[in-house]
Amino acid sequence: MTPFLVPIFLLCLISSLATAANFNLVYQWNELDYEWPSEASRTQAIENGTYKPQNIKVRFMAVFGTRIFLSLHFSNGIPVTLVSLSTSSASSASPKLTPFPSWDMHGYGDCDKIEEATGLEVDSSGMLWVLDEGSTNTNCTAKLWIFNNNHTELIHRFSFRFYVNDLVLDETRNGTRAYISRRRQRHIVVFSLDRNQSWMVETPGIEVLSIALSPKSKEEPKQLYLSKWNSNELYSISVDALRKGTPTANPKLIGKWTATDSYRMLMDNHGTLHAAFWGKNYINSWNTSQPFEEQRFHEVTVRILYWPFTFGLDQSETLWMTVFDAESVQKLRLFKAAVDDSPK
Repeated sequence: MTPFLVPIFLLCLISSLATAANFNLVYQWNELDYEWPSEASRTQAIENGTYKPQNIKVRFMAVFGTRIFLSLHFSNGIPVTLVSLSTSSASSASPKLTPFPSWDMHGYGDCDKIEEATGLEVDSSGMLWVLDEGSTNTNCTAKLWIFNNNHTELIHRFSFRFYVNDLVLDETRNGTRAYISRRRQRHIVVFSLDRNQSWMVETPGIEVLSIALSPKSKEEPKQLYLSKWNSNELYSISVDALRKGTPTANPKLIGKWTATDSYRMLMDNHGTLHAAFWGKNYINSWNTSQPFEEQRFHEVTVRILYWPFTFGLDQSETLWMTVFDAESVQKLRLFKAAVDDSPK
């Protein structure tokens, strides 16, 4: 097979295995790279080892308008872990990653800068919420950043370091709260925007990995869904209890996925929960209005390492998804699909 036909062949395989959505390819990258201040600064970073392009791996995604925000796995040679890219470019060339909100706002070991971005979410007003792990070589605690465009609206500093993973936003007339998962911790963190306060809610016996929030419904109270670390079990907590300030929540077992370690979950406005799993080449889904029964939502034929997918919904219910393939010429692909095109 000629090199020219390889990407076409792979794309055909990806399309043929998409069982529940019509995904369209938006961009593909042979090698991810930043938008550097100058070519000289890039060359210097490669020479001194502070930048290693092969180490760029996407972790989390949030979408607003024509802008996609990505957090990158922090490792040796990754100087920036929060970036953005535009989907409205007139050029067909795959864009470079723009450090967000700027190069100067990133610095590992500096408590006043973004050190290690993880979970991302955009609220209804377009503000970007970013979890930040902190750092191991200083006393910098984990942080929650809120950005209004490129302006820092708020920095909330937690009382702990490390393990912040993902977050969801609960927006009501009485204010906005974030529910935050921490890897392998038997609690979730609740943050109140109006009070600028955070606290822990214990989840006895459940080490939380990923998190998702059910949509607003007149028929059913909101539920917070939790995946359990090193397990295939899926749990839920009543959001009403969290809003009332309960110090301990007893998660209810909902069902068991066929795969373990659901590292990323996402709920759409139709009440369908999507889940990606560590080291698996597929995304499964469950219609939460029905008894628990998982379905194959999307599957690819790439070799899977680490976290193969990340995904996010925009305001028009378009699902954006990246697929990472360590052995393909095209290391990363960005797709999109209208959720309404999925069979119900």
